[in-house]
Amino acid sequence: MSNAADALLASLRSQAPGGRMKLLAGSAGLAALFLVLHKLLVSSNKLSAKAPTKKNHLVANLDELDSEYDVIIIGGGTSGCVLASRLSEDPNIKVLLLESGGSGKALIFTRIPSAFGRLFHNKNYDYDIRTEPQVHAQGKTKYWPRGKMLGGCMSASRLMAQYGAPGDFDQWAETIGDDSWSFKNFAKYFRKFEHFVANPVFSPYTSFSSPDPSEKEEEIGLTGPVEVGFFNYVSETSKSFVRSCINVGIPYTPSFNGASGTAGVSRVMTYIDSNGTRVSSESAYLTDEVLSRPNLTVAIYAHTTRILFSEPENGNPRAIGVEIASTKDRDVAEPKKYKVFAKNEIVLSAGAVHSPHILMLSGIGPSEHLSAHNIPTVVDLPAVGANLVDHPIVDFIFKDKMGVSLSFLKPANVMDRLKSMRALIQYTIFKRGPLCNNMGEAAAFVRTDDPSLFPKDDFKEELEDSTPSKDSPDLELFCTPLGYREHGAFIFDVHTYALHVYLLRPTSKGYIRLLSNNPFDNPSVDPNYLQTSADIYKLLRGARLCLRLAHTEPLSSCLTHSERRSDLDHFLHEKTDDELLEIIRQRVETVYHPACSCRMAKKEDGGVVDAKLRVYGVDGLRVCDASAFSYVVSGHTAGACIAMAEKLSDEMKAELKANLEEF
Repeated sequence: MSNAADALLASLRSQAPGGRMKLLAGSAGLAALFLVLHKLLVSSNKLSAKAPTKKNHLVANLDELDSEYDVIIIGGGTSGCVLASRLSEDPNIKVLLLESGGSGKALIFTRIPSAFGRLFHNKNYDYDIRTEPQVHAQGKTKYWPRGKMLGGCMSASRLMAQYGAPGDFDQWAETIGDDSWSFKNFAKYFRKFEHFVANPVFSPYTSFSSPDPSEKEEEIGLTGPVEVGFFNYVSETSKSFVRSCINVGIPYTPSFNGASGTAGVSRVMTYIDSNGTRVSSESAYLTDEVLSRPNLTVAIYAHTTRILFSEPENGNPRAIGVEIASTKDRDVAEPKKYKVFAKNEIVLSAGAVHSPHILMLSGIGPSEHLSAHNIPTVVDLPAVGANLVDHPIVDFIFKDKMGVSLSFLKPANVMDRLKSMRALIQYTIFKRGPLCNNMGEAAAFVRTDDPSLFPKDDFKEELEDSTPSKDSPDLELFCTPLGYREHGAFIFDVHTYALHVYLLRPTSKGYIRLLSNNPFDNPSVDPNYLQTSADIYKLLRGARLCLRLAHTEPLSSCLTHSERRSDLDHFLHEKTDDELLEIIRQRVETVYHPACSCRMAKKEDGGVVDAKLRVYGVDGLRVCDASAFSYVVSGHTAGACIAMAEKLSDEMKAELKANLEEF
């Protein structure tokens, strides 16, 4: 069987594009597809099962860990992998990275851009969190996927490389009183991680508009470890989405990441490399070369149970170590505990849910709450777990007239299975095609106070401006080449196309709190969606804009608006505002961007960390991830998490080097 599959693969590679499709569509096509699919699955299973070895310092056996390191990083997610890689560039710094899951890049469903939803609800790779009932959203609990693997949520996301608006970072700088966080100073860390690779068949400067000779291309990094570009698959319907946005008055922009702001519509730059493979912080920063460094150890399946502190003598308690247990012992009544110690510092990078969770398990948080769970207070810090903010999203689904939706990725019949196998072969051989779709092909960023989109005669509510500046949008709209509910668990039985809108600068705030003192239990999560009237009325404006776009050419001609199925949204624009508000409350979900639960701000203003990301009231402990955002960015959080880790790495290396030179 293997020889036959190899022969077919060789034949496919030698064919012109038209010949490939004829070969796959021929009478022997299905049998041939089966042969190749079998080979691909066998090779993928071998790759997924590849065991970590001590040779490359991926350690699954916790007995193999040394007792002491210079720096310990808790959490191998989007920020943690960056810190481990950058700090270990200095051979004098001995680094330990602790990750509760395994390798993300070893999983086929993380490497294929469109397949990340297959990891949802799998407790080996996903913390599978349910929120508290949402009081302002019909009392429903909401599913929150959280990546449990190296690369974290970047290993299971839409891969949209948009970082936020310049004003967002200027607001961080003002909040903490440190100009190093302003966009003019912080932007260099975006350039530092970027490795832009041009797509020879697409340029954002020429593809949707005539090139302006006076227009200067935005600066972008070319030598960083994180490959970004335009290698995602984009359907024809999504190209129509961009043109319809232009036709309703949303200006075209070639870049969402420039100094001039993010407003406008464009195809989205992605974390997908030129080989059509997902780029995560693990794949970019923990390369084989990095993992071979003798001063770096990455412990997988190492679940942090608490941070250890010294007794305070004449000042603050000091973080001196971490207690861990094997993730595989999560159902054991008394799992074996291990202790590893840090000579210099501990950095907590467990994400917006688990960083405050670990702090509270360790005795840092609201004292009264800790006492209720029999946890001795080390530092009474009420803001830990408070100020949680998440981007709430609402979806709108339409029947796709073009018949090009990707619903076959969750096959319902023989034809769907055939399409899936063809797509898999196209992806594996040529690294192109529908499996390269990131489920967020194009996007538009707008402001709800834009009178050209939301005239005051039609939208009379006076809404609070929660943005830091006029270059900061408060709504994002994006499109996907299939409709779904429940984060992809439900796929429609017809070809569908979806428009989505989410609120970028919500004013509703929630919390993270303990449910128990068992470190393997998920915490209580309450994002408090739609608590403020400003939030729900801004989403109402976004919903109206989505529905208007669906009925604007050329997108309108791509959709079957005569379809009257009650579970599709072709006639939703006829609903009253009150009816639409209730639909928003019913449908609101997470777009996977929680932040601010250990926010960088002055302590008296609800801060948990200072400008150097040091936890207030304790020495030797920092937090570096989206939980430390002063305010949630008006965009996608991964880029800001990477840049934050790049900045902290530079600062920590300089401090550690200075300390070594003193001795």
